[in-house]
Amino acid sequence: MNEAIATIKNTRRIQAQYDVHAKKAFGQNFIIEPKVVEKIADAAIASPNDLVIEVGPGIGALTQFLCEKSEHVVAFEIDERLPDILRAEIGSDHLEILLQDFLEADIDAEIRARRKPGQRVDFVSNLPYYITTPILFKLFEAREHPDTITVMLQKEVGERFLARHSDKAYNALSVITAYRCRVKKVMDVSRHVFMPKPNVDSMVIQFTFVDREPVADEDLFFEMVKACFAQRRKTLYNNLQAWLADKEAAKSMLEKSGLEPSVRAQELELEDFIRLYEENYETIRACKGKHCA
Repeated sequence: MNEAIATIKNTRRIQAQYDVHAKKAFGQNFIIEPKVVEKIADAAIASPNDLVIEVGPGIGALTQFLCEKSEHVVAFEIDERLPDILRAEIGSDHLEILLQDFLEADIDAEIRARRKPGQRVDFVSNLPYYITTPILFKLFEAREHPDTITVMLQKEVGERFLARHSDKAYNALSVITAYRCRVKKVMDVSRHVFMPKPNVDSMVIQFTFVDREPVADEDLFFEMVKACFAQRRKTLYNNLQAWLADKEAAKSMLEKSGLEPSVRAQELELEDFIRLYEENYETIRACKGKHCA
């Protein structure tokens, strides 16, 4: 491998040589500590045979290490200034660059077109903070989803994904994520290893998809979970009856599921939400159908 891109010296050299600087509109912050990106690549990639997908490669700090560990890295880049720089600086035939907004891409089609039979797919990214949640939910909802997602994101957001019931950060996002994946923290990352330096610290977390018998109508289940957290200070009963527009139905649902009307959503585990939904599926369908028609 050539000298690491993720250093102050090489980041400044690339910026000067190509007259390219971080664009705030794209949420760009360049990593200047090679040990950080190497650890991310090590955590994300199990084998050189893995198909790796990266969003927002920037000037290639992480991409360089991904190409060392995988024989096929697909990098989605929205900034038209950067593909030529990536090719010149990384110089690897393992790298495929798509000049495209990942949020507009058909990720199912892109993975199907490249995934070999039995091949593991790893999604790896230093995500721009402003599009973290939309990108992750796009991956969670994909039919051809990756096997793992390893991402650097704002530390506060990472804590929400890692939160367990009764934690302060626990919310609907925590529940929906737990339904799809196992989540673990890889490491904390200081704001001081970026140029320009952001205002907050970061965290690298990894999602591993789990095989689960899906509930009927997952979109409706996710809608219910979000409704249960609509107003955190309110009881589960109050949030449910507001969502269903039916006090008696909300009361009946809780009784049937063995939940106290005074309980709050943040006190429930994933299995409690699944039980609440599955034991009252017909009631929910009837209420939502009646009031949403």
